[in-house]
Amino acid sequence: MVKEPGAGASPLLVLHKVAEILDCFSVDEPEPTLQQIIRKTGLPSSTCQRLVQNMLREGFLDRDGDRYRIGIGLVRWATPGTFGLDVVRLVKPVLQRLRDETGESACLYVRDGAFRTVVAVAETRHVVMRPFMVGMVMPLHAGAPGKIFLAFDPGAWDALDEQALEGFTPDTPVSLQLLNEQAEVARRQGFYAAFGERNQDVGSISAPVFDHTGRLACAVGLGFPTQRIGPADVERLGPVVAQAGREASYALGYQGLGDWEKTPRTAKTNS
Repeated sequence: MVKEPGAGASPLLVLHKVAEILDCFSVDEPEPTLQQIIRKTGLPSSTCQRLVQNMLREGFLDRDGDRYRIGIGLVRWATPGTFGLDVVRLVKPVLQRLRDETGESACLYVRDGAFRTVVAVAETRHVVMRPFMVGMVMPLHAGAPGKIFLAFDPGAWDALDEQALEGFTPDTPVSLQLLNEQAEVARRQGFYAAFGERNQDVGSISAPVFDHTGRLACAVGLGFPTQRIGPADVERLGPVVAQAGREASYALGYQGLGDWEKTPRTAKTNS
């Protein structure tokens, strides 16, 4: 963290000053000079100059002659967040249609290591429901969305190797061999259904969403109470979820043959 010289300098105060400097950059004025930054922020010249130099070293800013611009490092850090917002914006209508067609909660998941996180929800209108909220984090090995990541994202296996497979219910898969078998089913079907793996009374059906490069971007799926949806409903709902995955993929620019279709993944086994 950038800190100004002097005893008792507050990190929050310094961050506020850094934010003031970044506010000097806009679409209309993308490359201000140091003097323009000093005038706009109202900071003392020596303070502003020290902060700008530190921001240059950390990649927050770049310099071209006597002008400054937002650094490539800052752009790189911002890109994942921007991409995530774009994905949610583009796929949200698909979630809403999936919810309306099935009557159940439709969710969008991204992978973070050995976990999956809900990034968008179109909530069911049924009174009896299991709540799914944006920001919920769940283990990769339990539930249908995790099988999608294991089926189509080789990096998911590497992350899972570092985690103990906790058994939440009697139906939670706790062996890599079983997970591998489930992932192969997901690859073959283009969707996967799971019941009672994380909570005994909750089920899920999920399908892959690919981006414009043909790589897995996220997983789309339904979450529901098992008292309303059971294994007998999978034949009806599985293809509906798979179609939603295809629609979401096309929304992200997917054109057809993805990397996962060109080269079969080597099966994972217990060591």
